[in-house]
Amino acid sequence: MAHLLIVEARFYDHLNDLLVEGAKAAIEAAGHTHETITVPGALEVPGAIALAAESETFDAYVALGVVIRGETYHFEIVAGESARGIMQLTMDGLPIGNGILTTENEAQALTRAKPTEGDKGGGAANAALAMLALKDRFIA
Repeated sequence: MAHLLIVEARFYDHLNDLLVEGAKAAIEAAGHTHETITVPGALEVPGAIALAAESETFDAYVALGVVIRGETYHFEIVAGESARGIMQLTMDGLPIGNGILTTENEAQALTRAKPTEGDKGGGAANAALAMLALKDRFIA
């Protein structure tokens, strides 16, 4: 049984609730356990995962959050840099499922976040579990 850490960038509460619901359901359906921590925004997710990895408490990680395009360039920085940070941790060997949504508007985010529609939270959890299985196959 694996123990996963869900790291959520809690900026849009109603959307995050849906992502977390999907992630928890997928992890539990696969017979695993989880904990959830919250960080201020998507840029903090990779740092939180890196810190948690130092504890050697978790087998895999699920990154969740929502970044919606606004009127400034900030969207590109947050979307790109959070993805880059997560990818770097993945390349360093951490099994991570990236469920940080980057959308043009709230309607797109809602469709992707709902467990009954896009279920990107569940998808990220399943991706983390798939990466953990690969790690176990090649490294263990």
